[in-house]
Amino acid sequence: MTEDVQDACRLSAEACRWHCDPTLLGFASTGELTPQGKILGQPDAVEALRYGLDSRAQGNNIFVRGLSGFGRTELIHQIIEETARTPIRVNDRCYVHNFAAPDQPRVLSLPTGMGKPFSQAMKSFSLFAQEELPEYLNSDVVTTRQKQLLAMTQEKIQQIGSPFDEELRAAGLAMVPMQVGQNMVPMILPVVEGKPVNYEELQKLRLEGKLSETDFSALMEKVAEFEKKFAELGHSIAQVQSENQQAQQNLYVEEARKFVETRVSAIKRRFNTPEVQGFLDEVTDDLITRRLWAGQEDIDLSRLYQVNLITCHDADAPCPVVSLSNPTLANLVGKVDREVTTNAMVLRSDHMMIKPGALLEADGGYLILEAQDILTEPGAWATLLRTLKTGMYEIFNADPLGLWGTVQLKPEPIKVDVKVVLVGDPDTYQMLDYYEPRFAGLFKILADFSDTLPRDSEGFSAYGNVIARLAQRDDLLPFSAGAVARLIEQGARISAQQGQLTSQFGRIADIAREAAFIAAKSGQIVVEADDVIHGIQRSRRRAELPARRFRRLMAEGTLRVDVQGTEVGQINGLAVTSAGPLVYGFPSRITASIGPGSAGAINIERESDLSGSVHTKGFLILTGLLRYLLKLRHPMAFSASLAFEQTYGGIDGDSASGAEFCCLISALTELPIRQDLAMTGAIDQKGNILPIGAVSEKVEGFFDSCQGVGFTGTQGVLIPRANAAELMLRDDVVEAVRAGEFSVYAIETIHQALAILMNRTAGTCTEDEYDTGSILARAQHRAHEYWEIARSHQ
Repeated sequence: MTEDVQDACRLSAEACRWHCDPTLLGFASTGELTPQGKILGQPDAVEALRYGLDSRAQGNNIFVRGLSGFGRTELIHQIIEETARTPIRVNDRCYVHNFAAPDQPRVLSLPTGMGKPFSQAMKSFSLFAQEELPEYLNSDVVTTRQKQLLAMTQEKIQQIGSPFDEELRAAGLAMVPMQVGQNMVPMILPVVEGKPVNYEELQKLRLEGKLSETDFSALMEKVAEFEKKFAELGHSIAQVQSENQQAQQNLYVEEARKFVETRVSAIKRRFNTPEVQGFLDEVTDDLITRRLWAGQEDIDLSRLYQVNLITCHDADAPCPVVSLSNPTLANLVGKVDREVTTNAMVLRSDHMMIKPGALLEADGGYLILEAQDILTEPGAWATLLRTLKTGMYEIFNADPLGLWGTVQLKPEPIKVDVKVVLVGDPDTYQMLDYYEPRFAGLFKILADFSDTLPRDSEGFSAYGNVIARLAQRDDLLPFSAGAVARLIEQGARISAQQGQLTSQFGRIADIAREAAFIAAKSGQIVVEADDVIHGIQRSRRRAELPARRFRRLMAEGTLRVDVQGTEVGQINGLAVTSAGPLVYGFPSRITASIGPGSAGAINIERESDLSGSVHTKGFLILTGLLRYLLKLRHPMAFSASLAFEQTYGGIDGDSASGAEFCCLISALTELPIRQDLAMTGAIDQKGNILPIGAVSEKVEGFFDSCQGVGFTGTQGVLIPRANAAELMLRDDVVEAVRAGEFSVYAIETIHQALAILMNRTAGTCTEDEYDTGSILARAQHRAHEYWEIARSHQ
């Protein structure tokens, strides 16, 4: 009877691995293919993505969930190009100096395509203001007129001063320059005997009697009278000089304005928009009224009047598509640079140091971001949401703390219209949807890509296209149909789902690159299937150190795992560990002990805080299944404990619950379990065996353990029937199954598991009684005995 169960459950070698027929691919090598940037097998997700890209409604930004691996950004680019939305005509923009508020640079908008010529025109004008204008104002054209004004002024002064000079001579006085301190001052002196004499000399003549008191007094009165006249004359001369100075200044301004307006008028005619006209008027006024005079030498006019072109577009260019791989705050919204002045502790900024970010570069188009990347950059996520909500783009200072004593520039915000495509995994989407209240309103479109593709002709075409595109992009050898078929098989293994292939093309691309490397080193011209197999094996070997260590400890006896004989209350469960994306299976010895009592089944892992919530749930289901199968007319009166031996880390998952139940039945019935078998599979309270994950890796883990100590021809693994179609075992395992050295049993019920593990029928229940001699009949009997013992001790 048990042989019948084994035969019914034993899988053939062909059932242990699906093979892809290379002839179904329709090509001999990928060199025959023209790579297409298409996403196959995801029509709903592609439709959602297209709608989101084409819609300009508020908040219709897109979260692309699940699309991962090689070329996903390229695929999004391709769909954007195929959507062919008419580009939004976005103006060219530049920052200019704000003459009214220098710390708040202004934005000028120009028609599309005019930004660059305007920038060049203003650069030329800045050099004109710095070099040509001073040369013109010092040219003969201007200096000749200045000299004419000066000559006229001197003539007026001469006309004012000549009568005074005649009166002075007639009065016997003379104007003589005298040294007063360090200055020469004109003084009016009396003339005695044809010679001007000062007050001291005049006083001496009086004392010597050479000058009478009357003459002395008369001379002094004349001097005082003419000094008063001279002061009045000085006011008149000063007025004339002031008028000359004003005339000279007016001439300077007039010539400068005429020269500047000639140049500005040409720019105005070329760029005839109100914003530009107003800016050029401000430039003209600033240059004429502020920059012509001394004291402005430290102002760099070549920068002051230049414009900082931050966005420019060709009139016939498609809408921009920007992919930002490093979304720091500065890369996202730009920054304001600074330079060190001659004083090394002072920084200086101006409008020419403003650098735009990706949000502005993508204005009128699309910005593609990785969700994980932007969420880990300080300030970037909050700034992105604020920009999407307000539609206003703001550039921040590179120094948010305001250090180094520089004036913090506050560039004028810019209105933007940008569509953000956020790419992330399901966990990130769930986290944002739950914890970020603004997320749902700003990312209304979900393009949900499955991590698998159908295992059909369309899926095969997708793989051929991806490999062809990879070979073309990375300059790899072409792949034969057999090599692509092997990669498709690996895609089926990674997906671990019936009839599916993984869409995680990044992992497939890594294997393909290594296979191409192996082929190239061998001097081949095409990558063959053996190269792919070799590449898979190499990648596994690089990451299987934990698995090798486990097998070594097992061979040394440090880790006890029996793969031969029988034991009561002991079974080989199966667990997995991972090394990056690679998963390895290994056996784990589970033991059970039982005796009279009232504690029921005890999970030692839970009692020692090593059991996760899923494992604990599976263990509680085990208790329910005991009640269901034993069908006792009295309470269960025994205490049992189960443990994963030599396991000191946490235990979680319910894939061992089936093995735990069989181990508990073995301890209860004292019937031995075959140690040459391992079991994986969850259970429900009705005894059904439920599917688990990593089934291929678990089978291979027990296979490797048996191979390390030698095959007996009876070894094998029990797996859920529901997982059988997912099996993608290694070639060596498949060959061992074909040779009869190893077996894989696909079971549906706990009855089948008990029969195979204990070489005895599980039993059929009739009116709450099982067949005599069956496993469950013995379990009923032993449970009743424990109840009798417990009752006798009450």
